Amino acid sequence: MEESGQAESEQPLQTFNTHEVGLASIPRWLEVLLAKEFFNSCLVHEAEKKNEENTFCLDCCTGLCSHCLPPHRAHNLLQIRRYVYQDVLRLSDAYKLMDCSSVQSYKTNSTKVVFLNQRPMTRQFKGSGNSCIICYRNLQDPNLFCSISCKVHHMVNNIKSEYQSSLALPCAQMTPETVLKLPVAKKRRSIAPLPRIGCRAVCLQEAEITAAMNRRKGVPRRSPLY
Repeated sequence: MEESGQAESEQPLQTFNTHEVGLASIPRWLEVLLAKEFFNSCLVHEAEKKNEENTFCLDCCTGLCSHCLPPHRAHNLLQIRRYVYQDVLRLSDAYKLMDCSSVQSYKTNSTKVVFLNQRPMTRQFKGSGNSCIICYRNLQDPNLFCSISCKVHHMVNNIKSEYQSSLALPCAQMTPETVLKLPVAKKRRSIAPLPRIGCRAVCLQEAEITAAMNRRKGVPRRSPLY
C-alpha cells in the first residue's frame, strides 16, 4: 500500500492469511486483483494523457489511473508495477496484505518485487532443479511458487481436496454394516448379461445325442405270412 499519509478507511481491510485459508476465506479484493489486467487505458479518461491503470483500490476492488485517484484518497490503495512486461507488487506492500513466504522475489531498481500471476513459458521446464509446484517454472531454493496466484491456487486446492476426502469414509473405519450400504445393486445392473443362446443350443444337441444313445429298440415284428 502507498505510504503517503492517507487516512485509513473506516472498515479494516481483510488480509489473506494462507495458514488459515478456507473455502470461503479468500477476500474479494484478492480475487479481483489476480484477475485484473493493469496498464491498459482507463475507459473513463480515454482522452487524457497518462491514463494507464496502475493503481488498485482495495476497498472498491477496481483499477484506477492517475485521474481516478482523487475520490479514492481515503481508501486503501495498492500500486502495481511492471517488471519484464508483467504485473508485480513491491514485496513490502504485498507482505502487508498476505503471507508471501515461499514466493520467488526479484530485484529491480534496488526494490524486491513479486509477480501477481504466473508468467507464460515458451517451453516447459524439465530440469532436476527447484521449480514451482504449480506451473513448474524454474525457481531458486527454497522457494516453492513463482507468483502470488500460484500460492493461492495451491492453498485453495489443498483445502478443497481435504474437504472432499473428509466426506469419504476411510477404509480403516469400514465395517460389515457400512459395506452393505454401498450401492452394489447399481453396479450389478451395469454388468451385461452373459449370452446364453449358444450355450443352450449346445446343451440341446448334447441332450439329443444322449437320448439317441439310450433309446431302446422296439420288439421286432415279423411280416405276416400269406
